[in-house]
Amino acid sequence: MHDLTGLTAALQAAGFQTNIETSGVCQTVTGSWDWICFSPKKFKAPNPAIYTKANELKVIIYNQSDFAFAESFVPHLRPDCRLFLQTEWGRSNEMLPRIVEYVKDHPQWQISLQTHKYMDIP
Repeated sequence: MHDLTGLTAALQAAGFQTNIETSGVCQTVTGSWDWICFSPKKFKAPNPAIYTKANELKVIIYNQSDFAFAESFVPHLRPDCRLFLQTEWGRSNEMLPRIVEYVKDHPQWQISLQTHKYMDIP
């Protein structure tokens, strides 16, 4: 939504690494990024331009159909894009065991956890 070119250039010039997480719905991702986490949402389709820029795909798993949603992006991504599944926090007790089983059967995926929530850090 905003042109982040100047901000990322200044941060990198100061020695910072630039990382962003985005749903990819904007026209383009501006700026110079060291790492882009693409985290799509079901309610709005991403701009296909994000596919070749993403270093990782992170999909929130709320119900069983979300596994197919996650897989639908894989053919469009770079071969070196890392794939992560993360349970929706309110459904962790139900969905985390399903994610574990899914990853066992689909080892190209990894599990992502919201560590701060397990540690009760807001």
